[in-house]
Amino acid sequence: MATRNAPVDPAFSVPPDFQKRAYVASMEQYQEMYRRSLEDPDAFWSEVAERITWSKKWHTVQNHDFARAKIGWFEGGRLNLAYNCLDRHLGTEVADKVAYYWEGDSPGESRTITYRQLYEEVARFANVLRKKGVRKGDRVTIYLPMIPELPIAMLACARLGAIHSVVFGGFSADSLRDRILDCESSLLVTADGGRRGERPCP
Repeated sequence: MATRNAPVDPAFSVPPDFQKRAYVASMEQYQEMYRRSLEDPDAFWSEVAERITWSKKWHTVQNHDFARAKIGWFEGGRLNLAYNCLDRHLGTEVADKVAYYWEGDSPGESRTITYRQLYEEVARFANVLRKKGVRKGDRVTIYLPMIPELPIAMLACARLGAIHSVVFGGFSADSLRDRILDCESSLLVTADGGRRGERPCP
């Protein structure tokens, strides 16, 4: 039986060292940012957008027509996701920091991948896709287990301006076929098998 006064999650104090390095360092700063986002959203989101690299700057921050379900952000702007995730960090101290940790199904199966290593893998795989004929605007279906090559393939598509469609590795052949046909994919990136715990899955 549910009680009227359910326990409230406890609040934890933030270590000062962590707080100094945080993008939002206090609740007061958060409340101030939130207030600005409501009172002057164009100025607020313009400032936030300057944190990433644009190849062409936008002319309109936001353009909404809710009656026609038309919503636009940073219209006229152009950027590349892979560049923002990887390339722009290469000449900085971030390049040799960990981009992500990967833990496999088996104990002891893990990888630590830096931004520089990830950049090299993505650039290599983008070249493979290019040699296979993938061009800007093409659709690529990705059907992989949860391995480091999955985000590498996604970022390689973004690098080329191709659109990726990720299909869950547990879906049937019929489900995969339907998704390939629906998006008119020109290429399938897959593996010949994977693992679920100790069980191999072809």
